Amino acid sequence: MPAPRRARKSPSLLIGVTLMNRRLFLTGAALLSVGSLTACTSSETAMPAPAELSATPSTTPDRRVLLAYFSRPGENYSYGGRTTLDVGNTQIVADMIAAASTVDVYRIEAADPYPDDYDATVARNVQEENVNARPAIANPLPDVAGYDTVLLGCPVWNVQTPMILRTFVDSVDLAGKRLHPFVTYAVSGIGRVEDDYAALCPDANLGESLAVQGEKAADARADVDAWLRRIGL
Repeated sequence: MPAPRRARKSPSLLIGVTLMNRRLFLTGAALLSVGSLTACTSSETAMPAPAELSATPSTTPDRRVLLAYFSRPGENYSYGGRTTLDVGNTQIVADMIAAASTVDVYRIEAADPYPDDYDATVARNVQEENVNARPAIANPLPDVAGYDTVLLGCPVWNVQTPMILRTFVDSVDLAGKRLHPFVTYAVSGIGRVEDDYAALCPDANLGESLAVQGEKAADARADVDAWLRRIGL
């Protein structure tokens, strides 16, 4: 598996653009939040897809932080209605983090992509929860051995972690890693996400989380920067 390049710190938000030609973005998919599954939602801010690079940490001693996230564009919940997003809310926040800190980025993509239709995605998520499914991930998983910190991003679906995030944490060794979740949501806040990771990753060190209302994701830069300062990144 080829090795990722470094995303360099930048004072400005460069959404969807390869940073200093050293940032890793692997293509993926993603999605929604609470209610019957009120989604990770926001404004209709559009961004081009990130450049597709490699997913193995380099041997450089300072390459210590992995940002792994799942985000779904398409029809999403928004203030009680629906809006169509070209870029999912969690990706908007992930791009802000990558612009402000030195991280490697891995985008979690479902091998069987979630539908663009909101209600169809809600139905699929409920079905996956009912059978405790582990949806397959499309791209090769990153080698996390070279990282001591993992920032793990997702929407809140039905007040909890999407099942594809469970696939990810079941498939990589997070023992001893410092784990910081970040989420986008509609009305649930962080929901049960922290409890999910505490149960799924008992040997990881669960740190402070960040929860961003999906509808306000495009305006979350100050909250993202403050969170990164608090967690030392």
